[in-house]
Amino acid sequence: MSKFLPAAILACLPLLTLPAQAAGDAAAGAGKAAMCVGCHGVDGNSVVPMFPKLAGQHAQYLEVAMKAYRSQDRKGGSAAQMYPMVAALSDQDIADLAAFFASK
Repeated sequence: MSKFLPAAILACLPLLTLPAQAAGDAAAGAGKAAMCVGCHGVDGNSVVPMFPKLAGQHAQYLEVAMKAYRSQDRKGGSAAQMYPMVAALSDQDIADLAAFFASK
């Protein structure tokens, strides 16, 4: 047995304590993305420079961003416009939207 194996196992232990995240369903997210189209484009590829492109972003990043807007912890830029857009979204809605845009 390699003497590095125990160290590798110990290094991975903190990963076991990460909170479980709801698995996003891209197909469900497609149906929920209608409210995003006006600013971010049909497939998340906004053509307006002030609205970020969501297509191809990492799902976890999108989830964290939407939750920060929902709690109004994220400030600046278009944050005030995003607050009402995500206020009523559940964690599952957010996971589904994140999966949809990440899949583009």
